[in-house]
Amino acid sequence: MEPRTFPINARSTVLDARSLALRRTIVRMFQAGNRGHLGSALSLVEILRVLYDGILRYDSQNPRWELRDRCVLSKGHGCLALYVILAEKGFFPEQELWNFCKSEGILGGHPERHKVPGVEASTGSLGHGLPIAVGFALAAQMDRKTHRVFVVIGDGESNEGSVWEAALCASQHSLSNLTVIIDYNKQQSYGSTFEVLNLEPLVDKWKAFGFGTRETDGHDVIGLRSALSQIPFEQGKPSALVCHTIKGKGIPDVEGNPNWHHKTKVTEDEVNQLLESLRGI
Repeated sequence: MEPRTFPINARSTVLDARSLALRRTIVRMFQAGNRGHLGSALSLVEILRVLYDGILRYDSQNPRWELRDRCVLSKGHGCLALYVILAEKGFFPEQELWNFCKSEGILGGHPERHKVPGVEASTGSLGHGLPIAVGFALAAQMDRKTHRVFVVIGDGESNEGSVWEAALCASQHSLSNLTVIIDYNKQQSYGSTFEVLNLEPLVDKWKAFGFGTRETDGHDVIGLRSALSQIPFEQGKPSALVCHTIKGKGIPDVEGNPNWHHKTKVTEDEVNQLLESLRGI
């Protein structure tokens, strides 16, 4: 099945110096743990960067601050990107990054709420993050709290029925304090979303489920910041931002390559090649 032509071409987006630097840290962390979902993390970098740079309200020295916005990474296998951002923002020392997937560290292959400061929910079993986020948002609405709830989900994850059941619930309760961000890299573990289970028309699906909906280039920092600064997209409705991304963005050999979905071993030569690709684009 051939994918349709999309109005947004994330492949052509040039990454700036900071995005390249974040990716280099992710690769070094991947090397330290000798495993991980590299491609899935690289498609998330700009989404998480923009959220934590200026959209979310939080206090890294008081991660359970009651007035904080809640951010759930539902596609928990992309946690390398989240860990790098949380360390950068001071939730835990940078040294923890080099203990990734080691017995003495706190950072596992999926994020755990009770181990990692800044992680709102233990995720990795796909389809769970949005229902949790809906619960957070509904509780805030009932308690008349002003904090917002953001959840980042994957497109392969969107095959799960629990995602759409939660979406119906969010719409039913007019959760305008909830924003769903879809990392639409159009790849999942063993093939494209078009081959495995076609999601199109994805934007129209979210509209039909009662969300104020927009789409953007998920690697365009300015575009992401502009879109997320305008939530809720429609008054009285939850918001959905479909982010067109590239799995493995920034490393040509990894981009769209299912062989890099998950690795349990990486050689020094492979790491050097990855880092060489990130010296400048």
